[in-house]
Amino acid sequence: MTVQRMPAADVPVSVELVRLLLGEQHPDLASLPIEVLTNGWDNLVCRLGEDLLVRLPRRAPAAGLVAHEQRWLPELAGRLPLPVPAPVRVGQPTAEYPWSWSVVPFFPGRIAAYEEPDDLWPAASALGGFLDALHTPAPSDAPVNPLRGIPLAGRVSGVVDGLAHVADAADRATARRIWEAAAETPAWNGPPLWLHGDLHPANVLVDRGRVSAVIDFGDITSGDPATDLSVAWMLFTADQRAAFRRAYGRADDATWERARGWALALALAFLTRSADNPLMRAIGERAFRAVLE
Repeated sequence: MTVQRMPAADVPVSVELVRLLLGEQHPDLASLPIEVLTNGWDNLVCRLGEDLLVRLPRRAPAAGLVAHEQRWLPELAGRLPLPVPAPVRVGQPTAEYPWSWSVVPFFPGRIAAYEEPDDLWPAASALGGFLDALHTPAPSDAPVNPLRGIPLAGRVSGVVDGLAHVADAADRATARRIWEAAAETPAWNGPPLWLHGDLHPANVLVDRGRVSAVIDFGDITSGDPATDLSVAWMLFTADQRAAFRRAYGRADDATWERARGWALALALAFLTRSADNPLMRAIGERAFRAVLE
C-alpha cells in the first residue's frame, strides 16, 4: 500500500518552547523536568514532572480542537468510569506561540497499541462500558466535527482514495463490498451523542494489565456513536467484539454495521497517511484485517 508522511507542523514545537511558555504563564511548574513523550499528527505531548503532561498543538486544525477539550472535558470527566485527562491548567497564546495549550494529569501505563491488556475479555467490557457512559445526548452547543460522527456518506472520497492504494485485488474487492454494505445501512436518527472522536489503541491506556484510562480528547465531538464503536475492530477478536457490544448495550444492527464501516474508513486513513508513523500504520493494518475477516 502506498503511504504518505504525517502532516508537517505549522509551527515549531519543542521542549524549549514548553519551558518558555511555562515560565511565562505557570512559573510554579517551570522548573519541573520535561520529557517528550509523543510528537504526533496533531500535538506535541511532554511529560512534566511526575504527575503532569503538557499538550501543545503543532497544527492549526488541532489548535481549534484544544478549546473544545478545555471547555467540555471537565464537565464529562466526573461521570465516566475511567479516568480522562481533563485540563488542570490552561495556557494562552503568546508572541512565541499562537494557540491555547493545556497541562493535564499524567496517568501511569502504556498505550494499548504497545501493550495489550493481559485479558482482552474484561478489556472489551471495560471499553464498551466506558462508551455507554460517554454516549449521552450532547447539548446544542457541543462541538461538531466535519470528519467524525457524521454519516458514512461524508467519508466516501477518503475510502475510495484509500482503496485505490490497496495492492491486493482480492482484499480491495472484499473491502469495497464491506464498505458498500455499511454505507447502505440507515443513518443515525437519534440525537447527537457525545463522542471521543478519535478512539483507537493509541488513545487507550493499559496499566497493570488492565484498561486504566482513555486519553486525547482533542477530537471530542457530537454525532453518530458508530464512529467511536469502530475501536472494537482495532483491539478485539470477533468474540471479544461481541462482549464489547454487550457491555455497550444499545448498538442496534445498523449502528454496528456503520461501526464496521467506520473501522474500515479509519483503517484506510491510518494506512495511507502513516509512512513515518509505524504505530498508526500497525493500528491500521490490524483494523483492516479485522474488518475483512
